[in-house]
Amino acid sequence: MVIKSIALFVAAALLEIGGAWLVWQGVRVHRGWLWVGAGVLALGAYGFVAAFQPDANFGRVLAAYGGVFIAGSLLWGMIADGFRPDRWDVSGAVICLVGVGLIMYGPR
Repeated sequence: MVIKSIALFVAAALLEIGGAWLVWQGVRVHRGWLWVGAGVLALGAYGFVAAFQPDANFGRVLAAYGGVFIAGSLLWGMIADGFRPDRWDVSGAVICLVGVGLIMYGPR
């Protein structure tokens, strides 16, 4: 169940961050409406992927996903835009991922 949940978080991050990046590229970098449209579709698909999380609590899933989004955004920036996070970026992302683990997979 944990592996399925993590895989869904990764897929959701790729869709949401990728979708936002495509919209950014379409608007800010003037790549056009095709990029924006692809981004909107990816953002919509993110909502469906998030809905398949094994935990039935929307608030818990979205709160935990926030930490995945933070770490994933830094990673996306490194890969797609050449961003180099500093030690504070990395430390913050690690703290967020520990929070994800506590929120989603802590004993109840």
